[in-house]
Parts: sequence; structure tokens; C-alpha cells
Amino acid sequence: MAHGLKFRGRHGVLDSEKKQAQEFVIDLDLYLDLKKAGNTDDIKNTVDYAEVFSHVQNMVEGESYNLIESLAERIAGILLKEYPLEAVEITVYKPQAPVEGEFEFFAVKIRREH
Repeated sequence: MAHGLKFRGRHGVLDSEKKQAQEFVIDLDLYLDLKKAGNTDDIKNTVDYAEVFSHVQNMVEGESYNLIESLAERIAGILLKEYPLEAVEITVYKPQAPVEGEFEFFAVKIRREH
């Protein structure tokens, strides 16, 4: 589980959102059998979280989507492809969404499995 990963990205349907980067916060819940890692104390038998962080950072900061739903799907797809995960839950928060009014954030949460 990795929560509160903060990045700056250009995701949104408005031109201003494509031009001016804004903060996005990502929560990752990664599901895999950890028995072997726990018994061997070897990182080869689990997921390297620094590597996962780097992958997610590249997607959030290096790509651009109209919808945070699309960003969440991309993150889930790559993580399921690259790592021996059984399932992932991805939450993408957009605290600076261009909506008039008071709010903490808008977000989407998805769960995908192999």
C-alpha cells in the first residue's frame, strides 16, 4: 500500500489544465501473495516500491489525459503488466479541479484484477 503520492500533471478537459500543471495525489493498494517475501526477506519476492513510484510518476507527469478515469486505468494496466500482482486499487485525487466552490478534492477509485 502506498498512499499520498504527489505529482504535478496536465490532466483535464480544459485547455488551461493542459498548459498549467496541477497537483494530483495517488493512492495505490497492491495485492499479491507476500508469503515468500516474508519467509525469504528478499526484495526479489515482492514489489520494489521505489520502482513502482517511478512508473507512476512517469505516467502522471509525462502523459496527459482528459479524464482522471483514464489516468487511473493506465496506472492499473501498467502495474498489472509489469509486476506479479493479483489486483490493484488505484485512487486518483484532483485537489485543484476547476470547479467553483469549496471542496477538498475530486477523485476516482478503480479496482482491477488479473
